[in-house]
Amino acid sequence: MDKQGITALLQQVANGETSVEDAVLKLKMQPIQEVDEYAKVDMHRGLRQGVPEVIYGAGKTKEHILGIARTMLASGQETVLVTRIDADIAAFLGGELPLQYNELAHTGIIGSLPTPSGKGKVVVATGGTSDIPVAEEAAITAEALGNQVVRLYDVGVSGIHRLLSHMEEIMSARVIVAVAGMEGALPSVIGGLADCPVIAVPTSVGYGASLGGVAALLSMLNSCASGVSVVNIDNGFGAGYMASMINHLD
Repeated sequence: MDKQGITALLQQVANGETSVEDAVLKLKMQPIQEVDEYAKVDMHRGLRQGVPEVIYGAGKTKEHILGIARTMLASGQETVLVTRIDADIAAFLGGELPLQYNELAHTGIIGSLPTPSGKGKVVVATGGTSDIPVAEEAAITAEALGNQVVRLYDVGVSGIHRLLSHMEEIMSARVIVAVAGMEGALPSVIGGLADCPVIAVPTSVGYGASLGGVAALLSMLNSCASGVSVVNIDNGFGAGYMASMINHLD
């Protein structure tokens, strides 16, 4: 539905010809926007789910990402998040659109970050410095979705005092994203300290027996701490998205 169609629908609501419920239903059921022959952009995902589409960059050409992003911006979307892009694609996009690129996280923000609208703070913690790229993907995702993020990096259990020196941040968080490789113990420890949901993110960091993150994944799935959920290996985006959903609950 274009601007004229939405205006006409709202006028029908104002005139009492259409109920508010029916109007919302019509808006939710609007079709996608086709971009040439390579993409179908979900223009009303923000209305249905509260969060507009995010561009997953891996496997897409730079031209395809640009075309999708331009379509989203033209629809009125002020912040476009692009994940899993390398520096070359970021340079190309930055030459066409106002892109902020994070080389560690391989993410780009087109447009401006929204003012935080979440109910509290999202804490993103890592076991080690090597886990920061995945953690940054989670943190930037949460920020792009309207959350205040507190970063606690390199606070793993091999030096537990580093984590315990941040008890105020841990106890005041509304949701915590705990990112760790190796044996993946950090989420269990945080889960035993915090009174909020903990989202565990296993990373592929570690030596041979870590099995590319499988060891950390299994440790997190078997956490003895209640209130710990787990996303896939290296899935910082999924963790940041879920953290945002929790932080926006009434």
